Amino acid sequence: MSSDWTTEVPAKDRRVRRSRAALMRAAVELVSERDSTAVTVSEIAEAADVSRQVLYQQFGDRDALLLEAALDLVRRELLGELADLATPDGEHASLLALGRHFARYRRFYRALLTSASAFALNKALTGLFLPFNRENLGRAFGGRLDAGGLEDLATFLTGGAGAVVNAWVVDGPDPLDPAEFAGRLQRTHSVVTAMITKEAGR
Repeated sequence: MSSDWTTEVPAKDRRVRRSRAALMRAAVELVSERDSTAVTVSEIAEAADVSRQVLYQQFGDRDALLLEAALDLVRRELLGELADLATPDGEHASLLALGRHFARYRRFYRALLTSASAFALNKALTGLFLPFNRENLGRAFGGRLDAGGLEDLATFLTGGAGAVVNAWVVDGPDPLDPAEFAGRLQRTHSVVTAMITKEAGR
């Protein structure tokens, strides 16, 4: 193998990462500006300063790009922060971080949640948040629930919280109030936790 080939691969990888990031950033910005997913492949590619072919090569189609852009936002800007706050005393801070994230990108998420992409987005977000909730519930109730019960509870709470977040993002007052929303989620979580603890203690 030539040294030219071995040095070209990382450079190509960097170009791919840069173009992917540019496309996702452009998608978020355009959808947010319009409060709608009615943006074309050409518009996104032009805003990202890449060709339409690059978009198709890397994402397949526009809807796949929009979905990946949403998941990328959550992975980069929210999940790490939630993991850092994953302590018994960090519940309110975690919920506040969640509220702030969705309030900050409300126009983007609202556009996706009111489009044909809503089902795919909800399913993918559940997949991202489920392991996080499973781990937290395992710490809190691991000794009192079997593995199946813990999985069911994590799935139930993740789906329920997702529905509450969706309703808040789509129909909540403008501007959204992350602190008020975090308080609502914390009160709901406290009620559910008390019920589970009572039931598990029987």
